[in-house]
Amino acid sequence: MQSANESVNVVVGVPSHRAGAYILDKFLANQKEIQRNYPSSELVFATNEPDFAEELEGTLKDWELRGRVLRYETVKPDYARSKVWNISCGRETIRQYILSETSAKYLLCLDNDMTYDPKIIEIMEREIQGYDIVYSGYETRWGPGIILEGGGCCMLTVAAMKELGFRSLEFKNGVAIQDDTLMELDSTRLHKRIKKGFFLTISHYVNEEQAKTINPRPVGLYWRITRSLFVRYALVRARVVFRHDVGWLLYGSIRKLLLPVRVVRRFAKEFLSSL
Repeated sequence: MQSANESVNVVVGVPSHRAGAYILDKFLANQKEIQRNYPSSELVFATNEPDFAEELEGTLKDWELRGRVLRYETVKPDYARSKVWNISCGRETIRQYILSETSAKYLLCLDNDMTYDPKIIEIMEREIQGYDIVYSGYETRWGPGIILEGGGCCMLTVAAMKELGFRSLEFKNGVAIQDDTLMELDSTRLHKRIKKGFFLTISHYVNEEQAKTINPRPVGLYWRITRSLFVRYALVRARVVFRHDVGWLLYGSIRKLLLPVRVVRRFAKEFLSSL
């Protein structure tokens, strides 16, 4: 279903590929709820697969969703092998579409292997007031871990998008850096106001049925330190300079340093609960 772009306040941008769209029906059902709660939003898919683009266009009509499908070609160096380029080119296509063809105020980046609180737009719009970019954290699909600055749930203002583009890096040794990591680096360098937290419920699907869900909660001490703008900027810069992921070394050291604090807190909590 096509939309009147001038009435769109928020564009929900989703880079999509057939292999990663294994919960597409769940995702679209969730988007239906989101649009019901926030009618002045538009769902925009971007894909570099022509046959999948046609399928998505038909699916939007079947679900009576306000949105469209953008097609793009992946541009990358000859030596590049990583899939990160597909995502960054897709998000960049959506960014350019917003700036050139809509009057939207915000881009909400989502992934179609997740489902979200149906009031996500209202929540993220509230949190972004006074900021340029807001991230809401979610669990990784692979193994234990949390992503607190990922493109799977990120809102940007149009003013920020005019200065910040989506890009990837890949070195000849095979190390690749994703667009959301570089977005954080570039926004910090340009002194953009960034906010991170766990603001809403997000379910990240491991397969068609199994999901890892995170709910709203305060940001703990470990995450406040390791995800602070200074630490993240230093780590990403080091990754670019050394062309290797050195973050796990620092994160491991911080975790060890904070272990005594956690032990004391646990002991105090157990002692107080026994009184």
